[in-house]
Amino acid sequence: MRILIDINHPAHVHYFRNFYKIMTSHGHEILIISRNKEIEHKLLKAYQIPFIDRGKGKNGRILKFVYLVYADLKILYYSIKFQPDLYLSFLHPYAAHVGFLLKRPVLIFSDTEHAKLHHKLTVPFASEIFTPNCYTLTLGQKHKKFKGFMELSYLHPNYFTPDPRVLEELNLSENDKYVIVRFVGWNATHDFGHPGISLKNKILSINLLAKISKVFISSEEKLPTELKKYQINISPEKMHHAIYYSSLLFGESATMASEAAMVGTPSIFIDNASRGYTKEIEAKYGLIFNFSESQEDQISAINKAIEILSLPNSREFFKSKRKLILDDCIDTTSFMVSEVLKYEPNVLIPSSFNT
Repeated sequence: MRILIDINHPAHVHYFRNFYKIMTSHGHEILIISRNKEIEHKLLKAYQIPFIDRGKGKNGRILKFVYLVYADLKILYYSIKFQPDLYLSFLHPYAAHVGFLLKRPVLIFSDTEHAKLHHKLTVPFASEIFTPNCYTLTLGQKHKKFKGFMELSYLHPNYFTPDPRVLEELNLSENDKYVIVRFVGWNATHDFGHPGISLKNKILSINLLAKISKVFISSEEKLPTELKKYQINISPEKMHHAIYYSSLLFGESATMASEAAMVGTPSIFIDNASRGYTKEIEAKYGLIFNFSESQEDQISAINKAIEILSLPNSREFFKSKRKLILDDCIDTTSFMVSEVLKYEPNVLIPSSFNT
C-alpha cells in the first residue's frame, strides 16, 4: 500500500512512528507530510523518518484559515505525485479534505472532544474515525472505538523500555525525587479563551515544589527570568524516559498527563476542558488528578502535588497502577495496523506487530 500520513503536533509523531516502522518493514510505502509547529521535525529526524515540510502553521482565526487552504493545496500537490491508496491523520482536516477529493480512504484518530472546529472540518470527509472507548462524543456511523489510549501506540511495553541514561543527563540518580512541569502556549484552535495557570501561580508552584523536590520545566512559551534556571535541557525524544523516572508530572498538557499515566507516573492536569481519557484515568486508575483553571483550583492543584510528593513509597504505589492499564488495554499501534490493512485485500495481516 501507499499511505500518506499528515503530522500536525509532536504527539502525532509518536502516534504514528511505530506504525511507520512496522508498515515499511513489510514493504508498504509511506509519505509523511509534517507541520513544524514545535518539535515535530526534530522528532522525525531523531527517529530517522523522512518527511515533507509544510511550514509552521499560523496563529489567529483568519491566518489559520489561510493556512488551511495552503496545507490542503500542498498535500494535494504531493498526493498527485505520490498517489496514496489511503490517508492517515489525527483529527486535522488537511489530509481528510484531499483524500475525500481524490476519493481515497481517510482514517482519522482522535481523543479530544472539545476540538469542535476540527470535528466540523474533518469528520464529514473521513471514511472512519477511531477513538478510545472513554471518548464521550458520538460521531455517527463512521465512529469506531477501541479499548485503549493513543499514548499506548508508543508507550506500550512492546515499544517502550525506560532508559536510565536520561538521569545522567539530568545529573540525577534513580532514587532522586523530581518533578517535570509542563506549560503550554494555548495557541491551538481548541485552546482559544483559556487563561491557563497564572504567572503568579506558575512562580508559586515552582517555588513550593522546589523546596521538596528537584524541578524541571518544559514550556512552549518563553519562561520568566526567575524560572529559566529550571528549564529542562534534553533532546525531545528522551522526554518519556525522563517522565518514567520522575515522581510527578505537573502542568497544562493533557497528552503529557496521559503519557505519565501510561508509564506509571502520577500527574496533575490543569485545564478547563478535561478530556474523556483524563477523566477515565483519574476515575479508574488514579494516575491523573484533574483541576480547572480557576484560581481556587490552581491552588488546590499545587497542594495536591505537594501531597503526592510527600507520600511514602509513592513510586512503587503508582507504578503498580500502570499494570492495571496494560491489563485493560490493547496495543494501539497493532490496532492501527490491522485497521489500515483491511483496505488492502491482498495483504495478510501479520500475527505480530512488535518492533
